Amino acid sequence: MKIGILGAGSIAHKMAETVRRMEKTEIYAVASRSLEKAEDFAKQYHIPKAYGNYEDMVKDSSVDLVYVATPHSHHYEHVKLCLENGRNVLCEKAFMINSAQAKEVVRIAREKKLLLAEAIWTRYMPSRELIREAVDSGIIGRVTSLTANLGYAIGNKERLVRSDLGGGALLDLGVYPINFALMVFGEDYQEVSAQGILSDQGVDLQNSITLTWKNGRMALLHSNMEALTDRRGIIHGDKGYLVVENINNCEAISAYDLDRKLIKQYEIPEQITGFEYEVESCRRALENGETECKEMPLSDSIAVMEMMDRIRKLLGIRYTCE
Repeated sequence: MKIGILGAGSIAHKMAETVRRMEKTEIYAVASRSLEKAEDFAKQYHIPKAYGNYEDMVKDSSVDLVYVATPHSHHYEHVKLCLENGRNVLCEKAFMINSAQAKEVVRIAREKKLLLAEAIWTRYMPSRELIREAVDSGIIGRVTSLTANLGYAIGNKERLVRSDLGGGALLDLGVYPINFALMVFGEDYQEVSAQGILSDQGVDLQNSITLTWKNGRMALLHSNMEALTDRRGIIHGDKGYLVVENINNCEAISAYDLDRKLIKQYEIPEQITGFEYEVESCRRALENGETECKEMPLSDSIAVMEMMDRIRKLLGIRYTCE
């Protein structure tokens, strides 16, 4: 599978580093708005093609899959560009700025029978199944609640402080605690409530989200772009609790009993960077003639965007790029 990378920022570098250590895939092309930047990127990773604009790369029929690695605010424009030129797409999270954009790109992808997938890596990782198996095993009993957080001291990054780039903690960080909760408890949540602290530009510096389900389960979620958090997900049951270290890229899963004693440690498979799982999922889907990845169906991407629309309404956030 030949991949074209659209955008040459830091996350694009991580994808290139990952793919060059994989089998059956290669980075065939990279595109940037600066030809010099694209050529430097291509030279670093021994990529055959470098383009100084996005349009030329997406018209290259040798590209099997485009990885969109631009800021949130540009995902809609760039995914549409890819799809309208017949390219399959793996788009970095957050999928879009809002659910209306998500529904439109999904409509185009389905109309053209092209693969479209959201690159939220935690949905594709083996740790997802390990967590599900642990919960389903009953080792911590009847599960009633969970907490999850993600925070980094990254409030000085331009793409995060600017409303016109879809900045703030929610789209960049909050999407991970949200997906963690949905992976554990399911997509059929009943209610969502939220509070947040907004910047002068109207983006959320931090937020607190509560989700509830009809079966009485509850998730308490937090994301913060101004402070470092422990990144833990903790799932609570009537026989103990499960600790997931680093919900952004699981490092350990541990089960504790009612005496808070460790009773089981789950082994996390070794990985390249963690990005390989989403790439491999796309490769398998294309091989099988499928237009979605089973780990993150497009209906789930839309559902998450709809939830974040509701949260932004509760917090009073409207991006100037909308």
